[in-house]
Amino acid sequence: MKSISVIIVSWNARDYLRDCLNSIHQTGASCVQEVIVVDNASKDGSPEVVAEYFPEVRLIKSEENLGFARANNLAMEHAKGSIFALVNSDVIVHEGCLEKLAVFLDDHPDIGMVGPRVTGGDGNLQRTCRKMPTFWNTVCRILVLDRIFPDWQIFSGFEVPYSSYDKYMEAEVLSGCFCVVRKKTVNEVGGMDERFFFYAEDIDWCKRFRDAGWKLMFVPEATATHFGGGSTANAPFRYSIEILRATLKYWRKHHGIAGQIICYLLILSHHGSRLMIRSMKRSLGLGRSVDSKHKFKEDVICLRWLLTGKEVQ
Repeated sequence: MKSISVIIVSWNARDYLRDCLNSIHQTGASCVQEVIVVDNASKDGSPEVVAEYFPEVRLIKSEENLGFARANNLAMEHAKGSIFALVNSDVIVHEGCLEKLAVFLDDHPDIGMVGPRVTGGDGNLQRTCRKMPTFWNTVCRILVLDRIFPDWQIFSGFEVPYSSYDKYMEAEVLSGCFCVVRKKTVNEVGGMDERFFFYAEDIDWCKRFRDAGWKLMFVPEATATHFGGGSTANAPFRYSIEILRATLKYWRKHHGIAGQIICYLLILSHHGSRLMIRSMKRSLGLGRSVDSKHKFKEDVICLRWLLTGKEVQ
């Protein structure tokens, strides 16, 4: 079996990172040649935990937050394995997961990227296979048609139905929370686009893999747990804006200025309509829960950024 370099990018996710590293160690996977952690200038003691409790881990300490794409590229440049496993810091790797993904890659030379079956901390399945963004599925998502008509494929938005996750399937997009690729494929396709600080870099990477003729495959027998929000919880509104910024960059890159403008108008109408509805609910004494207040503030911040470019303080 080929050797694996496990790559973890972390920012202020100390406890998640510790549990992630413990899970990799406990699996005892003989195929793992090395584990590399890129710390994006954490202030919560993450580097110290890695250095003290996981001395075998290769720690790359950055003096600034490089973002997800740039940090992963930095690790891949230094990685020695023939296979790279990019794992989020808030992931628990289950026994046999890495071996199964590596074997699948070995047995299928036309496959360039694979991903495992992922459940959340609540035990529920996370939909890690998605469709490439198009004008239609973006409209379906913004108008919530994928929620109103969950069983209608025509309105399914970006998501792949839950029923598809019980079998192997070729995916258009695999979530960046956990994906495994060959080093030689990365050398051919190139690393992640560093213009994406956070979000959409995995979508862009998957598109480039597919454009180069490589298939992406979901492997259900390999499993992991992803808690989500390990780093983004530290600055949720900042990351809401980063998602918007990355989405617009993606559309500009792959659909030109016209596509970017259309996407911008769709996003603007989305947050505008949500804010109007939430304001009406608040005037009626509704929408006072913590979650509702958070979403109200998120809409205000996103609209302000879209209209003025003003960042979160």
